[in-house]
Amino acid sequence: MTNLRPPRILVIAGSDSSGGAGIQADIKTITMLSGYAMTAITALTAQNTRGVRAVEACDPDFVAAQMDACMEDIGVDAVKIGMLGSADIAEVVADRLEDLPCPIVFDPVMVATSGSVLADAATIEVFEWLMELATLTTPNVPELEALGGASAMAERGVAYLAKGGDADGPMVEDRLVRPGVEDVVWSEARIVTKHTHGTGCTLSSAIATHLAHGLLLEEAVSKARRFVREALMHAPGFGLGNGPLGHQAVR
Repeated sequence: MTNLRPPRILVIAGSDSSGGAGIQADIKTITMLSGYAMTAITALTAQNTRGVRAVEACDPDFVAAQMDACMEDIGVDAVKIGMLGSADIAEVVADRLEDLPCPIVFDPVMVATSGSVLADAATIEVFEWLMELATLTTPNVPELEALGGASAMAERGVAYLAKGGDADGPMVEDRLVRPGVEDVVWSEARIVTKHTHGTGCTLSSAIATHLAHGLLLEEAVSKARRFVREALMHAPGFGLGNGPLGHQAVR
């Protein structure tokens, strides 16, 4: 029997104690898409579908040690960056990824679905460095605004996916913007549900996994969007707030 080795995805993000977002959503997504998930945990959170109760950021040197342990032994085919927890952690992550020759997907997590703030101003400043390194940055509506909007992103000359799930209206529009290339827009009917916890984590991890499988960026985004929509439609309905997706039900 031929041993087909799965692509190796290193996730650098925070843990969600309720399992709906963060590292937990990343591992589920990567596994369902036939990837091998490794993690460098940046922060521990006490949270559920109604909000984040407490956050404990990890020591930056420990985050770096986790990254080094994975990269030096198993190796990495793609990286997904999520919640970072502090400016010092963001800097050490950027430094470690500076010369890594593989796709990097950066989800600039600033606010949780519940509304809890997950990145301070100093951390957001370091996002500039990470966006330069990333193959793709995936801001939602408020995150794109905090990063200066489309004009500021154009000045940076980076590729990004402007996610429209937080905008109003019956349709959801996502726009892939790349320097020197015509924009690609996906527009589909909104799936009406309150169970959206972890959509951003899931999408960015799915994109990273598809890139690690060798897909081109546009196809990777398209397939990742389909995965998220199916997971939304199969949400188990857990919790009293914004519940988790149904990763395990996607086929």
